[in-house]
Amino acid sequence: MKVKQISVFLENKSGRLAGITKALGKHNINIRALSIADTTDFGILRLIVGDPQEAIKILKSEGLTVSETEVIAVEIPDKPGGLAEVLQFLDTGKINIEYMYAFVGKSHEKAVVVFRVEDVDGAIDLLQQRGVVLLNADQIFSF
Repeated sequence: MKVKQISVFLENKSGRLAGITKALGKHNINIRALSIADTTDFGILRLIVGDPQEAIKILKSEGLTVSETEVIAVEIPDKPGGLAEVLQFLDTGKINIEYMYAFVGKSHEKAVVVFRVEDVDGAIDLLQQRGVVLLNADQIFSF
């Protein structure tokens, strides 16, 4: 199951992140997960939101550079070694991870890890064969 993620290219200046989250909130776009990677001059904000197409439209209207990427979201037990098992499956299948980020579910018994991999379809097939639970966007928001 693929999930749409939006990525926003940001100048590394005070207030940019606040402006983005305010614009999305003003238009009732809920953020479920996010990650930011930065350098001295710029950053890339990655978001899983309730309505990716509307969020892209809003952020582009704010003059931002925005793209959409397919990622996978995996449910793992929130316990020591839970992530290691999934990573081992991907390593065994020679699936390269470009980046990942995670959040804990409401019950605190499960976590969600979002992966960007080189071979999305291959990763989905491999993980499903191993019994790993993959989540779609609706499931992420109810998690």
